[in-house]
Amino acid sequence: MITHPSFTVEPWCLRETELNLEVLAQSESVFALSNGHIGWRGNLDEGEPHGLPGAYLNGVHERHPLPYAEAGYGYPESGQTMINITDGKIIRLLVDDHPCDLRYGQLLKHERVLDFRTGVLSRTARWTSPGGRTVRITSRRLVSFAQRAVAAVVYEVEPVDGPASVAVQSELVANEQLPTITGDPRVAAATRSPLVGEEYFAQDTRLRLVHRTEASALRVGAAADHLVEGPGSTRWTAQCEPDVSRLTVTADLEPGQPLRLVKFVAYGWSGERSLPAVHDQVDGAVAAAVSTGWDGLVAAQRAYLDRFWAGADVEVEGDAQIQQAVRFALFHVLQAAARGENRAIPAKGLTGTGYDGHSFWDTESYVLPLLTFTAPEAVAPALRWRHGTLPAARERARQLGLAGAVFPWRTIEGAECSAYWPAGTAAFHINADIANAAVRYVMVSGDEEFDRGEGLDLLVDTARLWRSLGHHDAAGVFHIDGVTGPDEYSAIARDNLYTNLMARQNLVAAADAVTRHPDRAAELGVDDEETAVWRDAAARMAMPYNDTLGVHEQSAGYTHFQRWDFEATPPENYPLLLHYPYFDLYRKQVVKQADVVLAMLEFPSAFTEEQKARNFAYYEALTVRDSSLSACCQAVLAAETGHLRLAYAYLGEAALMDLDDLEHNTRDGLHIASLAGTWIALVSGFGGMRRHIGEDGRPDLLGFAPRLPEALSRVAFTVLMRGRRLKVDIGPTHVRYRLVEGEPLEVLHHGEPLTVTAGAPVERPVPPATARPEPQQPRGRRPAGLATEEEQLRPEAQE
Repeated sequence: MITHPSFTVEPWCLRETELNLEVLAQSESVFALSNGHIGWRGNLDEGEPHGLPGAYLNGVHERHPLPYAEAGYGYPESGQTMINITDGKIIRLLVDDHPCDLRYGQLLKHERVLDFRTGVLSRTARWTSPGGRTVRITSRRLVSFAQRAVAAVVYEVEPVDGPASVAVQSELVANEQLPTITGDPRVAAATRSPLVGEEYFAQDTRLRLVHRTEASALRVGAAADHLVEGPGSTRWTAQCEPDVSRLTVTADLEPGQPLRLVKFVAYGWSGERSLPAVHDQVDGAVAAAVSTGWDGLVAAQRAYLDRFWAGADVEVEGDAQIQQAVRFALFHVLQAAARGENRAIPAKGLTGTGYDGHSFWDTESYVLPLLTFTAPEAVAPALRWRHGTLPAARERARQLGLAGAVFPWRTIEGAECSAYWPAGTAAFHINADIANAAVRYVMVSGDEEFDRGEGLDLLVDTARLWRSLGHHDAAGVFHIDGVTGPDEYSAIARDNLYTNLMARQNLVAAADAVTRHPDRAAELGVDDEETAVWRDAAARMAMPYNDTLGVHEQSAGYTHFQRWDFEATPPENYPLLLHYPYFDLYRKQVVKQADVVLAMLEFPSAFTEEQKARNFAYYEALTVRDSSLSACCQAVLAAETGHLRLAYAYLGEAALMDLDDLEHNTRDGLHIASLAGTWIALVSGFGGMRRHIGEDGRPDLLGFAPRLPEALSRVAFTVLMRGRRLKVDIGPTHVRYRLVEGEPLEVLHHGEPLTVTAGAPVERPVPPATARPEPQQPRGRRPAGLATEEEQLRPEAQE
């Protein structure tokens, strides 16, 4: 999309200079607005044409059955699907009785701008109706960061070439007709008219609808109020029915005479509160929004984003497209999480219904690292949501005959929704991913209350899981069998390297945490014997390694599998999972997404520099990147092992995943983890940032090993650490560390300890990278920045 001439490359916004109906659904995703609680897709104000209408509330879903041809013990019984809730952004327009539908008449001009600094989506259009009257339409839209339950729209219409009779219909619409977005009839049935009306209201300029879902028993309320400005002929009426509440404003306008409507919308939902309570909640929120006013909402939005950008911005010189892409990524990751407040961060955020709105491991492993170092106030609520699902995770562990907690592979409310257990239940690494996110958050934030509370609970239950899942062999080595690691083209493996390293850290971190908080440990029933068992398992954890090849094995015996025949695999057969049976994939050496590479990113001190280089080269030749989660990790290790040109190519792939619609499914929503991966590739890749793990297994301090590719002349970023704000400014030959605020901070520069104090920047040279042979990728899978024209013809793919 971004390469289309209608999309410009600008550092602080995404601008579309003409309307392209063929990519309308994709544009609705990239222009989506959210605050982590409310999500509005970037649909046109008038409602139609549309690709996928969408208004979402984080956590609002419907359940549907998951029947199996052959039932099995422990299979999940029901799925959960995010639903389209009451759409409050629709403002229909009629000009001399002609509906404003841009497929008809003549569209003379159309521009949309998403401003990353203000958080406002602006739109300007000039349209001539089938009757020949030309009008100018402008709108501005926001979903408020400051007032969590509120969104607002300013809509203005003005005749250009003669008088016009206009009608503007501002609506709350439930159970919108949606295009078919899934081949699963069970999901389709659950999402077709999922809301049952309970209350509908329209009076003067106020609207309200309250609905409930049948199976999940959630109550959803939406309310709207309006400010109307127009000539003396302006009139309005309100009407409602169970699924529509509408304010119709009419006026006779002269050229240059505008009709202006300011619409304030508020949402609320609950699985417990009564209808009157939800009714009052949304009425109160919309009244507060009206009191604040549009200008007040805009000012608060700008102030919120100013604070965010002060601690999160990444400056890139040498590639204007990457500069735009990283700010686009940061903005959308913030939108996915900012005001989620103890709710999940879905894989698509609140930009579309892809993956049914489920949250996966990529929240903790890709999204939370970015937020921890830039907006830590959004991290604790996301982890508290995980903590809130502990009862379900403990019950799942009991069902599987295990101790502690087994967190779901995919979920909305906490119950496992993955019907395919080898890629779901067996991916136990999600438990350590959650524990790792908790450890990272405490390290960076210093949040002692979380550490002794929710953090300790998460660490203890996940540690208990690992000790019960694994076992010691006759030689005392601790093994974890029958698990699936990050690479989903391998399953039910023994001693997955990533899983074992994560479990080892999890066990040690849990033992350390109960030592820090003995009173809470006693409450949880943890004694010295149990912590000793955890430490022993960690110390004796199996780390599969092939001595002949000199590489770590993705899992025990993996390097002895037959290699996939990449030469005989045509380009149109990617992604492989759509063209080959998992049976064949599982028994071959072919990697869907970074696995050992991700392990090296997370645990740099567990590998020597030569081991990293050999491991990276070995798995680079096997990795096909049929997942959007892979490119950013490969960028980081490519940079660390001296392959800066390759790292830059992978950065481009991660950064443009949605802006270029590389996977051909941006229509379903953005890839939030890949967006976060843009930051990871820049900060952990070219900035070389790592958490260094001490001898006791606990994160100790931050280290940086910056190097830039030739294409970039400067990368600068800021990270937050225990109340300090450190800016790292990297040039081709030198890097400058500057403490923007806070107490002195000790860091590592290419292994050299240094202390940075406020007002005394430290500059260090950037050592040259070690020259190594360029690693090879599978035939036809080189990244676009390095690929030949033939290789760049990537087929449709999915995560």
